[in-house]
Amino acid sequence: MSHEGTSSSHLAAPVGAGGAMTPEGRSPFPAIADYGFLSDCETNALVAPSGAVEWMCLPRPDSPSVFTALLDRGAGLFRVGPYGVRVPVARRYLPGTLVLETTWQTSTGWLVVRDAMLMGPWHHTASRSPTHRRTPTDDDAEHVLLRTVKCVSGAVDLEVMCEPRPSYGRDAARWEYDGDGYGTAVTRADGVPAADGASPPALRLTSSLRIGLGEGRATARSRMTEGDEHFVALSWSEQPAPGTWSDAVDAMWRTEQFWRGWITQGVFPDHPWRTHLQRSALTLKGLTYAPTGALLAAATTSLPETPHGPRNWDYRYSWIRDSTFALWGLYTLGLDREANDFFAFIQDVARDQLQVMYGVGGEQRLDESELDHLSGYEGALPVRIGNAAYAQAQHDVWGAVLDSVWVHAKSRDQLPESVWPLLQRQVEEAANHWREPDRGIWEVRGEPQHFTSSKLMCWVALDRGSRLARLYDEPDVADLWQKIAEEIRADICTHGVDDRGVFVQRYGSDALDASLLLVPLLRFLPPDDARVVATVHAIADELTDDGLVLRYRVDETDDGLDTREGAFAICSFWLVSALVEIGEVDRARSLCERLLGYASPLSLYAEQIDSATGRHLGNFPQAFTHLALINAVVHVIRAESVHGERFSFEAAHRPATGG
Repeated sequence: MSHEGTSSSHLAAPVGAGGAMTPEGRSPFPAIADYGFLSDCETNALVAPSGAVEWMCLPRPDSPSVFTALLDRGAGLFRVGPYGVRVPVARRYLPGTLVLETTWQTSTGWLVVRDAMLMGPWHHTASRSPTHRRTPTDDDAEHVLLRTVKCVSGAVDLEVMCEPRPSYGRDAARWEYDGDGYGTAVTRADGVPAADGASPPALRLTSSLRIGLGEGRATARSRMTEGDEHFVALSWSEQPAPGTWSDAVDAMWRTEQFWRGWITQGVFPDHPWRTHLQRSALTLKGLTYAPTGALLAAATTSLPETPHGPRNWDYRYSWIRDSTFALWGLYTLGLDREANDFFAFIQDVARDQLQVMYGVGGEQRLDESELDHLSGYEGALPVRIGNAAYAQAQHDVWGAVLDSVWVHAKSRDQLPESVWPLLQRQVEEAANHWREPDRGIWEVRGEPQHFTSSKLMCWVALDRGSRLARLYDEPDVADLWQKIAEEIRADICTHGVDDRGVFVQRYGSDALDASLLLVPLLRFLPPDDARVVATVHAIADELTDDGLVLRYRVDETDDGLDTREGAFAICSFWLVSALVEIGEVDRARSLCERLLGYASPLSLYAEQIDSATGRHLGNFPQAFTHLALINAVVHVIRAESVHGERFSFEAAHRPATGG
């Protein structure tokens, strides 16, 4: 594979044990990078190149899935496409939207399919929403997956197959017609309740096609000729689905207008990389849970970080550590509403004892279990739901919250009164626990260690707390916290640096760790400090695989597992930002160009990249990767336009007065 990210770079590798091969010797699973991502900001779906929805959880993104072919080829899907053809000629998002368009060519004609999760006007008019906690907007999820089909040339046999298997593939659907005709069918399945305790929702399939019902599936077939148009809509709430082609066209247009109107609110530079920033912003918007403002780490669970291996985790939750980069990126791009809503979610959950992650509704218990009935993506086992890391001691969370408060305050030059008690509690937690070992930013499942990056984030908590205390006019508190911050800094510089002057992963070790690239990004030391420069160079030269950054060497780190993993995309983007910080803009630009070349065909990123093949690994799409991309790209663009000035946070929308 070339490192420029051609389409051939995303071919799935052959499966190993636990998988089956096609007669052509290919994996039956699409490459992770080949999935399209749809969202209505309340749940989401992944669409394979074949036109099959292979992952969808209802009614929330962390609810049990109703389509699970992503993790087991027999666990349910929803396909719309030409009969007998599985490889399209083109796929794209309509510019500025999350509307996915797939173009098909058969031996007899051409077909265009558009997929979207519909957005419409706010519909809680008679009574308040039972789930929304944030300020109501003009728009709301329609709870409809709409698929429109048009034959643009010749004649094509269209095939529709909707085979939901609720409760992560455990249950078969029971379909029945609704009404006198063939245009509507409904199903309800008893199964595992959703995270909020709700029963699996009823599904309704509405179409201009004549639907047939079989064992657990609803199907349709029709020979379409040039100019013919059809639609299929899957809905899961009381909101009505489109009933005619005209209704479907209007609903699709409204959804396109929603996304284009939203992205137009942002502030994007006139630069060749603008499209990457916009696609990352749209992806992050799609990964939000609008009712609470939570940001999901990813849309999926158990996509393997190691092919066929055990590094398979559930990322359908909201991590506190994502908050700093999320707020930084959203405010920088002028997407203030999403930033404010996520900050409000952080405020909600941080009122109690702070933990690493939360459910999208703020749930604290995320008990982990394994789904033994699923074969896993390409045989990668186990398949996990829930995430036991929620109960880990990870000391970076206090710094993440405090840096988020600092970024939020800087975006408006004030500290809201209601935030002070939250701020004070988290700073005191950091002050009381920074000397203790933890499991660190990477959530290792080995023994707790004195991780340098965890101490760094405790320093961030005290440093930002001190600055905010001065903004809040509490000078005595500010002085006390700054004194503790200096104590932490001195401890790190004494015990967290090796003989070469390089910051190391943990006290008493020489191992490198990519999280130390945050040293200059978090302003722990000036970027021209010799230890900062040495650390950035050491990571760039020694902790890379074919130029891409590993988070650590697995043979030097007790993470509870003994398998290799790919390069973490966020770490490579951090390196871009760190290189800009130390003044090596040309090297940063070159690496950034290379990383942008690894984007999926639809400009999405998973958690990791196999540097040898360019294959995406891990859950998809990954919020943290897109956040780090925004940070890196903006770093390079600003460095190109403002020579010689130190990079700093700048919100796109700021008050007219203030610093």
